[in-house]
Amino acid sequence: MTDNEPRPFQFDAAVDPGEKRQIRYEVSETYLGDPVEIPVTVINGTEPGPRVFMTAAIHGDELNGVKVLQEVADRYRPGEIHGTLVLLHVVNVPGYQAQQRYLPIYDQDLNRSFPGKERSNTAERMAHQVYRRFVSQCDLGLDFHTSTRNRTTMYHARADIGNPEVERLANAFGANVVLSGEGDESSLRAVATGDGIPTITVEMGKAHRFQRPLIDKALVGVESVLAEYDVCPGAPRAEPGWQKVLGGDQEKRWLRADSGGLVDMEWGPTPLVNEGETICTIIDHFGTEERVVTAPFTGIIVGVLENPVAQPGHPLCHLARIDDETHAEIEAEIARGEFDGYRLLGLRWMGDGEEAE
Repeated sequence: MTDNEPRPFQFDAAVDPGEKRQIRYEVSETYLGDPVEIPVTVINGTEPGPRVFMTAAIHGDELNGVKVLQEVADRYRPGEIHGTLVLLHVVNVPGYQAQQRYLPIYDQDLNRSFPGKERSNTAERMAHQVYRRFVSQCDLGLDFHTSTRNRTTMYHARADIGNPEVERLANAFGANVVLSGEGDESSLRAVATGDGIPTITVEMGKAHRFQRPLIDKALVGVESVLAEYDVCPGAPRAEPGWQKVLGGDQEKRWLRADSGGLVDMEWGPTPLVNEGETICTIIDHFGTEERVVTAPFTGIIVGVLENPVAQPGHPLCHLARIDDETHAEIEAEIARGEFDGYRLLGLRWMGDGEEAE
């Protein structure tokens, strides 16, 4: 994974060992022919080590990761690290400027466009530049996301746990919940992992805002990863009190509305729910008809609808089954006041399928 000597990180220019450089790298052009430039920080350590990429705002309305990368860029110095940090602060600049998820006008999903093509649509051309110039030169990666508008997701990682190198990375990051799967074949983490660059996605909260408790947790996860891979030898490692890896349709389920109306979420104050407990009620506008939605099994609410209106088929929440041991561990953390309870923290937090990544 590393050489015996530190080496320059090269894209169009070179960042030498011991150098920190912040640039704006052109990946496309606007309708006026002006450059579309992504902000990039490269911190090249004075000692050899792995190259770690981190990406944020591949979906332009997902801002928590943008703040994480800003603080990572400020926190680390070349003399403190072994290897290289490659931070792509805002990958989807057009979406970010418009404060929307996809590339504007044509609604192209940049995270379904990797590794990209040199001669294709706008999204694939941008993905090609990002992947070829930066990601492909790295050894592992963290891709930061949130949910999209009207929804929110709990803090968790998505990773192909069947891959031992990815499992190591996910464990090092230290999120309590890991959703196991390969991911969409054109997503950044699936493509990078397939190319031998173990990558995980970090999902954290809502779009369009900074959520300080989640940002702080992610910074702890970053530090833990850098410690695990000796990028920052001696740094502390995250040690979650409990961890649940979820994989397979039998372990998680989307609960959907069977009627239209106003949604009153009743779960909480933590996302732990027991079988039979009420998650929400759906009431018609006259207040005469009420549907109660209960938990079909004991689990944790991974994501939830925030828009308080629904029609038949709308996703209400994503419930992940937990076993008795995990249930006991969570209850013990709740009793100690340590459980990261989302709604308890005022972060009421995805909606539909695996599309948040």
